[in-house]
Amino acid sequence: MVVFAGQGDARRSMALLWRTGGPGEVRPGPKPGLSVDAIVDAAIAVADSEGMAALSMRRVGERLGRTGMALYTYVPSKGELVDLMYDRALAELPTEHDLSGGWRAAVTSWAEHVLAFYLRHPWVLQVSQARPVLGPHEFAMLEGLVRTLRETGLRPRRLRGVVALLSDFVRGAARTVSESRQAPSATGVSDEEWWQARSSLLEEVAPGFAARFPMVTWVESEDDEPATDEPYLQRRVGETFAVGLAVLLDGIEAAVKSG
Repeated sequence: MVVFAGQGDARRSMALLWRTGGPGEVRPGPKPGLSVDAIVDAAIAVADSEGMAALSMRRVGERLGRTGMALYTYVPSKGELVDLMYDRALAELPTEHDLSGGWRAAVTSWAEHVLAFYLRHPWVLQVSQARPVLGPHEFAMLEGLVRTLRETGLRPRRLRGVVALLSDFVRGAARTVSESRQAPSATGVSDEEWWQARSSLLEEVAPGFAARFPMVTWVESEDDEPATDEPYLQRRVGETFAVGLAVLLDGIEAAVKSG
């Protein structure tokens, strides 16, 4: 399920995101107490616990003890609500990164924070990056990363590519873990059951697999990790995240040295 941001009225969405006035300031009705922030917090709670597919104005209203119609005075539609949720959730992320250990350590810390954030709020991964929300917390996140990477001395054009590469890398790793966590409940089959069933069938239907795909066999031949209760794919992503991030940072260092 992909959700595109910016589907509400552009002027109203931007005004609500940046709190420059608009529907959020109106407080009619016999029951005071609602606010844009309260509605957005309730919507995030719905998405965290039930998923983005369950999100509706009615469901958010129920969580607040109101009707869905009562929310429209503050947030004009679900389109604007998704924008507000996304940007407000990003406020959890630190915008300052300790540079005392150098930019590489700071970027590693940033990546770990962002990965953990996505896994706390997996619904954020469903909000497409094709159309950014353009809210204050989205820009604050970007500002912090660029400030850190500027220590490399790379020029803006190359640095934009580095920012995009790092962002896509972390988001991709988080998506794989998130989908792995969702798979057992969505399919009724655990990761262990799924892999065991198919690996045994692979030996049956492809008896010459190792000879046919020697490089695949070779690259999977080393697994020094001790047995744990962590699902296979989550463990593997944890390994590849650390290795992949280190390789990306090596590449950035090489780009810096090459001028």
